[in-house]
Amino acid sequence: MRAFLPALRKAAWTGLFAIVMTAVSGGLWSGLLLFNLKLSPAVPWSAVIALGLTGLAFAWLGGKWAPARTQAARKSYLRAAPLRPVPFTLAVTAGTLGIAALAGFWIVLFRLVKMPGNSADFSRLPLLTVAVSLATAAVIGAVFEEAGFRGYFQGTLERYLPAPFAILICAIVMAPEHAATQGFVWPTMLFYVVVDVMLGASAALTKSILPGIVVHAIGLAVFFAIVWPADKTRGLVSQSGADFWFWLHAGQAILFGAAAILLFLRLARVMQVEPRAT
Repeated sequence: MRAFLPALRKAAWTGLFAIVMTAVSGGLWSGLLLFNLKLSPAVPWSAVIALGLTGLAFAWLGGKWAPARTQAARKSYLRAAPLRPVPFTLAVTAGTLGIAALAGFWIVLFRLVKMPGNSADFSRLPLLTVAVSLATAAVIGAVFEEAGFRGYFQGTLERYLPAPFAILICAIVMAPEHAATQGFVWPTMLFYVVVDVMLGASAALTKSILPGIVVHAIGLAVFFAIVWPADKTRGLVSQSGADFWFWLHAGQAILFGAAAILLFLRLARVMQVEPRAT
């Protein structure tokens, strides 16, 4: 019991910290962007401010400007250790293949079950503003979610639980935040659990969130720019039938998913024999 209670407290505060931090960072970015669009929509100046604040926050999370003892603790929680080129490349490649599989998986789910989807409409905004804003949103989302959930929260859980349990708990805790923007329906929840398990596996295998930040940002950019805007044109299979595109995306999910799993298995073997760079 003496060991259990401190572990529970650490898991609770890091989980709550991750939830609050991602919510606040998302709210601040949304507020900045809306103010930017109202004031001068042709000039995406909010991106510069938001990315600067993100950089400062990431440095603070890693212990910058903190006393030595606090600095070491924050660095340990963040888990942003650099990796050698081989495991870093394997992790990013495996994650990118996973993003390709998840894009197909989302489209298949969207055509099988009626889902709210993402209703954002950027058609009336200047192209430069849209491109810069989507890229900024991808980076901000990736940095804060990986730092908060895969770094602080999952890293804490891994100290007391086997990695698979830590990954699953982290994914479940994150689910309500995802559903708040995409709808509380089972396909959405299932999709995000799969996403978070993949990113959690990357962090657990490498003991670093850096590959996950890259993959997460790529994934958000792909979904913001390509996948979600086309949802409004996709019909349900129950109404229009399973056409060529449905089966193509199903095959995309299976083939790229299998390739991603094989590379993650390769990454696990590499990490057993190749130490991390410090």
